[in-house]
Amino acid sequence: MLIYKIFRAPEWAELELAGETRGAPVDLADGFIHFSTAEQARETAAKHFAGEDGLLLAAVEAEPLGDALKWEPSRGGQLFPHLYRPLKRSEVAWSKKLPLAGGRHEFPKDMA
Repeated sequence: MLIYKIFRAPEWAELELAGETRGAPVDLADGFIHFSTAEQARETAAKHFAGEDGLLLAAVEAEPLGDALKWEPSRGGQLFPHLYRPLKRSEVAWSKKLPLAGGRHEFPKDMA
């Protein structure tokens, strides 16, 4: 199963350069990297990245993350995937731009 992380351009550049990341400021503050499922990603973008351009969507296979990935209740009681260790660049299955169109982010049509 693929899970998704939305990156701002500087955060993605840092991951590319360092080879791993502990996430965005909110991730550092919370002590884990926030991910979303395919069903949750659009709402995450609307709630936390409204109107932001230059975003990137990264897909990560959940199973290889092992016990460091916890499914925990969050928004509306839904279970969200949270990674309790740095994410390695090599763990990103694919990444795609998340353009803004009409004030909303356009997600890939083939998103699992």
